[in-house]
Amino acid sequence: MMLREEIFKYVMEKYKIEPDYPFSTYPSFPVLRHEDNRKWFALIMDVPREKLGLKGAEYVDIMNVKLGDPMLVDMLVQRPGYFYGYHITRSSWISVLLDGTVPFEEICQWIDESYAVTASRRKKQKIRPPREWIVPANPKYYDIEHAFDSVREIDWKQGRGIKAGDTVYLYAAAPVSAILYKCTVTETDIPCDYSDEKLTITALMKIKLQKRYQPTQFPLKKLKEEYGIYGVRGPRGVPDQLREALEK
Repeated sequence: MMLREEIFKYVMEKYKIEPDYPFSTYPSFPVLRHEDNRKWFALIMDVPREKLGLKGAEYVDIMNVKLGDPMLVDMLVQRPGYFYGYHITRSSWISVLLDGTVPFEEICQWIDESYAVTASRRKKQKIRPPREWIVPANPKYYDIEHAFDSVREIDWKQGRGIKAGDTVYLYAAAPVSAILYKCTVTETDIPCDYSDEKLTITALMKIKLQKRYQPTQFPLKKLKEEYGIYGVRGPRGVPDQLREALEK
């Protein structure tokens, strides 16, 4: 029971979530769930040790959590204290023994994993790790070559999926046709209501300059030949090899 309280304290401090007890027939089984989509990310129950294939008939606490990788599940259940999800047939769930066999740090790791896997799409976007993007800029409509001449931070049209903390590489379209800047996204979801015949903007983001590139360093020709990028028509991810080259 002591470990239950440590888990509750961890989840409250990190996610501001308290356990609830939805089962009238099993009033001692707490569930930890998201407040928005109401999905569980952890279920604690006490079961006979023999039900887990362990010696002894006494009851022991286990915690069911969901992982994102079935191969990881198969690897974990080979270790002491891990089992395929008890009373949950789907292979992405595991049961973790809460008797001290599994270190508390590992238990917290799987709580975090399950929280992320079961989160709503909107929350997944919010809690995901930072990403890197190539974002186009059209010199016909904006003087991108001189955008950072007098300031280090500017407003820019927010691309779908981009959030604060991400990295943006600004690619200037023809006639420049090259990556010119590396920027950090410092703020997103700034309201904007702009529309003309060729452009509509509903939200802005703030981007802060981190690094400049000469047009000859990463021109479109090089992006095509070395990194398989044949055009930048909207925000797109950065291939690993290109990321390494941009960071040098």
